[in-house]
Amino acid sequence: MATIAISGAGIGGLCAAIGLRRLGHDVVVYEQAPKFARVGADINLTPNAVRALDGLGVGDALRETAARPVARISRTYDTGEETSRLPMGDVAEEQYGAPQLTMHRADLMNALEDALPDGVVRFDHRLVGITQDSGGVELAFADRESARADVVIGADGIHSTVRTVIHGPESPTFTGVVAFRAVVPVETLTGVANLDAFTKWWGPDVNTQIVTFPLNRGRDLFIFATIPQDGWHEESWTQPGRVAELRELYADFHPEARRLLSACDEVLKSALYVRDPLPSWTAGRATLLGDACHPMMPFMAQGAGQAIEDAVVLTRCVEAAEDPAEAFVPYERARRERTARIQVSSRDNAWLKDSGTGEWVYGYDAWSVPLD
Repeated sequence: MATIAISGAGIGGLCAAIGLRRLGHDVVVYEQAPKFARVGADINLTPNAVRALDGLGVGDALRETAARPVARISRTYDTGEETSRLPMGDVAEEQYGAPQLTMHRADLMNALEDALPDGVVRFDHRLVGITQDSGGVELAFADRESARADVVIGADGIHSTVRTVIHGPESPTFTGVVAFRAVVPVETLTGVANLDAFTKWWGPDVNTQIVTFPLNRGRDLFIFATIPQDGWHEESWTQPGRVAELRELYADFHPEARRLLSACDEVLKSALYVRDPLPSWTAGRATLLGDACHPMMPFMAQGAGQAIEDAVVLTRCVEAAEDPAEAFVPYERARRERTARIQVSSRDNAWLKDSGTGEWVYGYDAWSVPLD
């Protein structure tokens, strides 16, 4: 049994903790926040992510509150023309072994937290550095005593301390794109079709779009809109925006799309940042997971899904190794090409605009993909 430290109690870090504890390892998750906060975006889990979560034993809990979109639809922003339609729901479950689920992020976090016993997550531990020797890793925290583990996994997001130790200081790149988010009750919407589907309204350029999908078993609709705007650099997902600005920015969209925005009473606004794919994720007894190594634009809805896949593949690699540190290079080798391809494709934002099956993304099974 090894002692495994995970920096970051987000989706990827908690999934890794669940998987690694099942192998019998002593896992401790260090989280800088004083407690779990019920904030953040609503989340779209495509079949590849749901199948991975099913293997971790949390899928049934998610299905209790999630919605199951019946299709993934693309529409043109001004004419409303439907340019592609990919069946989801029961069809996706038959084809990929799991459905698409859309839900509040808090519901996913609750399910992951419930799968871990008390004491695994240690709050108010802000990691400031790590040092390694042949026998393990020393973790240094701000205003806390240090801790020691056999290995460390950096699941600490786009501003990852573990990544900084491995690659040195760097900053994410502002994309020049901002995002608006809102949730509206479906009962307030009239004259809008496909409320039970994931719908993407493609704008006049690759960075302008409106995406909607159902939540809360279809009772609510999540609205996510992006547009180029250089004058806003706030990265926080909890920063209020102005509804009037939202409506004005999309005034050229189809009347049906504008009705969605007219139903918004309040909106959150944030700037989108990215990094290029890293040349490596691993250094000795430290490796990276999720946004710490492959932060993505949201256009393919794969940010959380790829972190979940990382956690499952890492668990499998650790299971096959005598020392968890020996698992890190095979894990990275198994994951880097796929995540880099999705990073680049998300930035290009052309996936499933006109046609496509989604097979190469949705058909991936983290529990059975071959490992070197």
